[in-house]
Amino acid sequence: MKLRLRPIRNFFQGALLLMAVVVVALVSAVTTMHFAIHGAEVRVPALKDMTVAEARSQTAGLGLDLEVDNRYYSADVAAGHILSQSPAPNAVVRREWRVRVAESLGPQKVEVPSVLGNQERIAALNLRRVGLETGAAAHLPYPKAPAGTVIAQDPPPKAQGIEKPSINLLVADPDDTTPDGFVMPDLTGLPIVSAQNALSRVGLKFDAPRFQDVAIATVPAVASPNTPLPPPAAAPTPSKATTLPGVVVSQQPPPGSRIDVGALVTLSVAK
Repeated sequence: MKLRLRPIRNFFQGALLLMAVVVVALVSAVTTMHFAIHGAEVRVPALKDMTVAEARSQTAGLGLDLEVDNRYYSADVAAGHILSQSPAPNAVVRREWRVRVAESLGPQKVEVPSVLGNQERIAALNLRRVGLETGAAAHLPYPKAPAGTVIAQDPPPKAQGIEKPSINLLVADPDDTTPDGFVMPDLTGLPIVSAQNALSRVGLKFDAPRFQDVAIATVPAVASPNTPLPPPAAAPTPSKATTLPGVVVSQQPPPGSRIDVGALVTLSVAK
């Protein structure tokens, strides 16, 4: 009986030994992978307020790539220093991860010039001459200006406190071009019914008006419901203050901007 049990016992001992070897191998592999993965990970440093050169040096030392993604004016952060970053500080990323930052240009010192009436190429040159750049350029059929000329700009001329050193342009296309948008007229000061009628006549949609309290001011002349659509403004202008109930005091999009076909116009109306 003992002779028969010995082979069975030897078999189980061998099996247990083999299982122990497999477990040790798995634990070793998992440990190796853990160190391999975490050895390739780094924690993103806090870069805000550093100069771009300092931030680039620090991220390079961690094996990260730094990219200046945007530049903004700032009255609080000195020019050449970091305003914001992505990923956020202390985020854990892989080595060679790209860290995007926004660089401060310092306070706005340049006055926004007027490029209205300029050809698009000339407008871009005039902006570049004062240290600004062309942002988005939208084209729109507009019979009242020669094709290729700027009919609106954002921010407007002489704007203060602008965020970026880029100016968006609205450029006239030939009148026979199929329209895919409109130049937003100035509707402030009109009764809400007149403003809505004017928008409907040119196929623009609007949502429910938003009512708000306004300060006392001179009451404007009341236009009839058949008042024609006002001509497009050269650039966004401040809303006309009024206390007459039912009069438009502000609008979105602002006057002079491009509005795509199908987009909604939001009107704020005095209570």
